[in-house]
Amino acid sequence: MKKFHIHYKLLFSVVVLSTLFFSFRKEDDEELPTDKKYQTEYVIVLVIDGPRLTETFGDSTHQYIPNLANVLAPQGVVVPQFRNEGPTYTNAGHTAITTGFYQKINNMGLELPKKPSMFQFFLKEKNLDSTQAWVIASKGKLSILANTQNKTWHNQHTPSQFCGVDGKGNGYENDNKTWKNTKLLLAQYHPKLTLINLLEVDVRGHQNEWPEYLQAIKNTDKIALELWNFIQSDSIYKDKTTLFITNDHGRHTEGHKNGFVNHGDNCEGCRAIYLVALGPDFKKNITLPNRYEQIDISKTISELLHFSNPVSCGEVMTDLFK
Repeated sequence: MKKFHIHYKLLFSVVVLSTLFFSFRKEDDEELPTDKKYQTEYVIVLVIDGPRLTETFGDSTHQYIPNLANVLAPQGVVVPQFRNEGPTYTNAGHTAITTGFYQKINNMGLELPKKPSMFQFFLKEKNLDSTQAWVIASKGKLSILANTQNKTWHNQHTPSQFCGVDGKGNGYENDNKTWKNTKLLLAQYHPKLTLINLLEVDVRGHQNEWPEYLQAIKNTDKIALELWNFIQSDSIYKDKTTLFITNDHGRHTEGHKNGFVNHGDNCEGCRAIYLVALGPDFKKNITLPNRYEQIDISKTISELLHFSNPVSCGEVMTDLFK
């Protein structure tokens, strides 16, 4: 009788546990995550080349970036603790943004990125032609962002590009001309994924022209607002576009080497940059204390536009989202 009682209790326990197990599994199945639906259908990344944080969001007066700080920031999220944790020069910084991978790369435009870019993954997975992704740059050497040295991806699913004075990767173009060309290309093709580079801040710094360097920051600040207004006034882009505004690198801190004139090492001035992110899926009027990096941009874009990005070492910046 005792033996039977033990078996009965064991059987009862198995039945109860089985019931609980299948009950929990059913609840888990019901709560399995599905692809999140975002309002974003288009993404634009504006890279303002080379301002030092002490002249942008590191200056509490925001005197040189009134549009970014007072008009655009309240409509989105500011990450003042944004970082370049790789090589702090132009081609490397842009490559980190587009591939999600830090690498040492020739800064003269003589070397392609080792990894395929977010543009290539996006175009292939969505089965889109090259006009649906663009690299538009004042610096011609940034035409490298449209391709990769990876053998599998080289010359495959490459985005369109308009870089430099002729659009073919030669020389340096005036930012105002680049902005004019950008508006024409956006209006004509309405690409779903675009990167824009503006060079004037970096060039004025290298020329050791302090007043002109500060004015260049103001000029790019003005273009940033004009870009957002263009997006909001366009019937296709309006309320469907996310805009990232960031930098490729900073500049030496005051008193370090030649100060604002140059960049390229591990000093805080070179690593400290900013990110402003605006779009229908992001929070508004928020300043995040989090530290994020350049490599997180492409990963966040792949989340927004629902495509795989297997080479990126970054993370999705979940704190930006509503």
